[in-house]
Amino acid sequence: MWLSGISVLDLSAYVGLAAVGGVTISMSLGMLMAFRYSPLRSWPHHRFNLLFVKTPPFRLVDLIYPLHSPSQPLENTIGSISLYLLTVIVITSYFRIRLRRRTWKAFHFSIYFAAVAVFVHSLLADPSLKDAPIDWLDGGTIFIELSLVLLVIVTVLRGRYASRKARSSNFLQRRIAISSR
Repeated sequence: MWLSGISVLDLSAYVGLAAVGGVTISMSLGMLMAFRYSPLRSWPHHRFNLLFVKTPPFRLVDLIYPLHSPSQPLENTIGSISLYLLTVIVITSYFRIRLRRRTWKAFHFSIYFAAVAVFVHSLLADPSLKDAPIDWLDGGTIFIELSLVLLVIVTVLRGRYASRKARSSNFLQRRIAISSR
């Protein structure tokens, strides 16, 4: 079986990389909707493999309240914040028709804070849980860095498009106001 040589920590790291990829794809597709792109949404499913690691011993409470987790409490707290925000975003997305648009949009914009937390956690946390220094040239770290660069580029393009659209709308409103005098 192909999983026989993979440890639970490796599997957890791969799931984390998939989560970074999922956030990158989800945010990119969401921003592309401003350009009239309509994606079919599919949310990734996560497994909590940390509960099955023997050293350091993680407990269920460490996922809920990670400030006192046995290893990397700051990084784990940042990761938990991203998990909580993503959970709220997913849940409110299911109820977006029942929520007013302004309320839903306020929840939905918290994806930017969740993305920051995901990337900070992903870059600073040691996947082997040994508090080793960050290897910036590791394959997983490079994937996270490239995902971050892609999101920054898409966010800047989305911001430029929104400001151009607002300027165009303001220009048209002024022209209409002048012509109706």
